[in-house]
Amino acid sequence: MADHAHSSDPAVQAQLDRLAALSPGRDILGLERIGELCARLGNPQLQLPRTFHVAGTNGKGSTCAYLRAILEAQGHRVHAYTSPHLVRFNERIRLAGTLIDDALLATLLEEVLDEGADLQASFFEVTTAAAFLAFARIPADDCVIEVGLGGRLDATNIIPPPAVAGIASLGIDHEAFLLAPEAGTPGNPAMRIAWEKAGIIKPGTPVATLAYPPHVRDTIAAKVAEVGATLFPEGDGWTVQASGDAFRWTSKLGSIAEPLRSQMIGTHQMRNAGLAIAMLHLAADPQPTNAAIAQGIADAFWPGRMQRLGAGPLTALLPDGTEVWLDGGHNPDAGAALATALNDRPPLHIICGLLRNKDAAGFLRPIADRIASFQAVPIPGHEHHDPRDLCHSVQADLGIPDAQPCDDVTAALRHIADHRPPADVLICGSLYLAGVVLDLNDEWPI
Repeated sequence: MADHAHSSDPAVQAQLDRLAALSPGRDILGLERIGELCARLGNPQLQLPRTFHVAGTNGKGSTCAYLRAILEAQGHRVHAYTSPHLVRFNERIRLAGTLIDDALLATLLEEVLDEGADLQASFFEVTTAAAFLAFARIPADDCVIEVGLGGRLDATNIIPPPAVAGIASLGIDHEAFLLAPEAGTPGNPAMRIAWEKAGIIKPGTPVATLAYPPHVRDTIAAKVAEVGATLFPEGDGWTVQASGDAFRWTSKLGSIAEPLRSQMIGTHQMRNAGLAIAMLHLAADPQPTNAAIAQGIADAFWPGRMQRLGAGPLTALLPDGTEVWLDGGHNPDAGAALATALNDRPPLHIICGLLRNKDAAGFLRPIADRIASFQAVPIPGHEHHDPRDLCHSVQADLGIPDAQPCDDVTAALRHIADHRPPADVLICGSLYLAGVVLDLNDEWPI
């Protein structure tokens, strides 16, 4: 899996071009290169503030957003490292609450590349080292780190035991990396994924998780027991009780009586919020107040996840009053969550682009009964399902006759406006496509 980045700042772009030339051009899991790179930089990963480390197939970015928002509502300065970016590379690194500026980003990338030019470090490894340098040098109270891919061999796992680890929703994705044959690993795919994600659990680290099927739960519990960690799972440890657009969080460590409301849509987001709260309850003092938790849950926002687009060049192509929603989910687990979020909505016109290595039918099958029409689009700059093949698959595998390949999102929206009956629109299938859409609609994440 290759990563891509462009910048309007010439100094940043010069370093990104240099990175593209030096790196192997794809992700390579393992801690040897990132370990050597960080050692040459003075081991900044050992100088981080209190750290929260989050893994998962889906929902880990949203969980990080909830963590950051709650801590900031408490008055904390929070660093955050997330991926991928949607529009600007800067989105990956947030310093004490603010996206990294171009001048500092260019300087950090240059420093990392100068030190590791001979290592053939991957795009993500260089980015991770740059983030750790920034986090070590700029004061903050807390640091929220999202795992990039997997967990056990992810570059972020070079950090020492964090204050708390969290594992969000688990599903089958990135099979070429996470299910590659390796001696001593579980043979069952779901258990192997859980085993890889549980690799972030370190000795003495408290870990909060969602609820999983028994074989997955037991895989994580075995890792917890092996390293002497503490497990705080959804169900036995804490619960989220949904009621309309609000939820209550209860646990054996304490509960929050007041209903909590999030602007992020879906019961899966309530559970992500619940995971963030659980992680904070495991952290040593200072812990946020219930008022800060409520405020943080209300404030948290993660772009490209059931995001309603505002007024802009893209939404202007449709009749007034048409809602346009954007979601970057791209695997069967994300499709199931999307189906739950869309459960009470009339069928929508779907615009979808999927990377070539994604299970198109697996992602779309859970929302098949919500599809009024289907428009397939390419994903610029990435290997993707051919829109004609995607339409054929939708027609043959899901029995949806009204499927149309389009050249791009703009063409798809115009096709809907000109040839479809009025209905709301959902653009989905890829975070890379979500970035294109946000850029075209002038809605850059901030």
